[in-house]
This record gives sequence, structure tokens and C-alpha cells, in this order.
Amino acid sequence: MELGFVGLGKMGMNMVKRLQGDKHRVVVYDRMADLVREAEQDGCIGSTSLSDMVSKLTTPRAVWVMVPAGQPTEETIQAVATLLAPDDLIIDGGNSKFHDDVRRAPELKQKEIHYLDVGTSGGVWGLKLGYCMMVGGDAPIVKRITPILSTLAPEAGWEHVGGNGAGHYVKMVHNGIEYAMMQGYAEGFELMSKSDYKLNLAKIADLWMHGSVVRSWLLELTASALSDDPTLSHFKGYVQDSGEGRWMVLDAIDKDVPVPTLTAALFTRFRSRQQESFAEKTLAAMRYAFGGHGVKQ
Repeated sequence: MELGFVGLGKMGMNMVKRLQGDKHRVVVYDRMADLVREAEQDGCIGSTSLSDMVSKLTTPRAVWVMVPAGQPTEETIQAVATLLAPDDLIIDGGNSKFHDDVRRAPELKQKEIHYLDVGTSGGVWGLKLGYCMMVGGDAPIVKRITPILSTLAPEAGWEHVGGNGAGHYVKMVHNGIEYAMMQGYAEGFELMSKSDYKLNLAKIADLWMHGSVVRSWLLELTASALSDDPTLSHFKGYVQDSGEGRWMVLDAIDKDVPVPTLTAALFTRFRSRQQESFAEKTLAAMRYAFGGHGVKQ
């Protein structure tokens, strides 16, 4: 199948390489010309602009957008839409907020352009292992890109989950669960790191991968990291969030659904990015004020 592809970052580059490995015709564009050249070396067709990319596609065209969520995605989709014709298709494979999909789909429909949202999970390992993809949109349009989805995903690794926005909604919940799982592992391993038993954490993580009810790919990655660096000395305890956890908490509030585990995990990430917490300084000030308890300057 033929596909236009915008965005050759860590995931995007690996995705086009996987597509090229299955002999799809992929026309790529990125603002960084060196990334376009790298993709060309793997057999992709390079382009120098969005209009150049679109001109190299045959109708009905399909363009996959894989750029950072928010304004970059919005601007790219709007720009691509001006270059397409009726019955063409835009696919947002990034981490967009599902509300944006619900808005975009009818806007593009007025121009007779189809729209799909594809929540994509797999990270930098997707090239080798494939990507889990959650697809939102109209069923006939999803069917149109089945060859692309089948190449990108492992066996049984993609699903049409509902109408426009459903793909990114399911991916949002997926990432919220991921936050909570990661926090659970992190707290457990910190507790073991303080044990008097001087435990080999890498071996324990690997042990739990064999028959344990807590085995997972996240645990496998943890085992590998601890094996390479038992004290994780190469890492600083600074943890970003990509937005989905926040959106899930807000959605849960709207629906009166308690998500305390996710909320705690998200707030812990916020705390990790503070060199010093004003709240904790306030606690120290109050203890000193009412009881003369010791403080550190």
C-alpha cells in the first residue's frame, strides 16, 4: 500500500522502516532534512515539503501524521488538509486528546476528507516487536488502511475500537494504567533497595518474570535497567508526563469515577520535577512554629 508519512522522530522513523520492510510505498516528510535522508536510505521516498509529499501520492491518498501532540499536530493536520482532495484520508497516530478528534472529524468531513485517530503504543521497541494500535473512525475507512495496520502491529495487535476519538480515548486510559503500574514497581523496588538483606534487585525483577502474577514487559525493562546499572546511578529522579494521565484524571472527574492510584502516580511525577517543594518547606515551618522541632536551613 502507499502512504504519506509526516514526522520522523523516534517512533515515526521506526514505523516507516517497519513499513518499508514490508514493501509498502512510503513517502516521508520531516522538517529535519537529515531524517528524510535517513528514511530514504531505508527505501522510503523523500520529500522537501508537505505539498511535495502530497504530489508524490496517488489518489485516494492517505497521510499519517506522527508529530508531537497539541499545536504541532493541529497545525500539521490543517496544513495537510488544504493540500488534499475529496476521499483522501488523514490519520493522527500521535498522542492527541480525544476531544480534538471529535472536533476534527466533522471539520474535515465538510471538505470530504476522511479522518482516523490511532492510539499507538510500543515506543522505541516497535520496529522489532510491532505496535499495539487502537483505531477510531468509520469502519470502511479503517478497512482501507488494514494493510498498513497489519504491518505495523504484531499478530492481533490492532483493533477498531469505535468512532472518531475512540482510538485516542482508549490510548489515554492505557497510558493512565501504565503510570499506575510503573509507580507500583518503583515503590516496591525502592523499598527492597533499603532492605537489610542487600537484595539483588535485577535478579528479583528477572525472577518475577517467570510465573509471577506481576510479570510484565515493564518489569522486563526494569530487570534490564537494573542489570546494566544496579543503583540506577545514570538516572535522575525526574519523571515527565506526556499528558494522557492528566486527561484521564479530568475525564474521571467528569464521570465521577474514582482513580486514586493513577492520581497518586501522576502527582508523584509532578513532585519528581521539583528540586524543593514549597509545600514541604511549609510543613517544616509549621512544625518549627508550634513545637520548636528541628529544621534544616
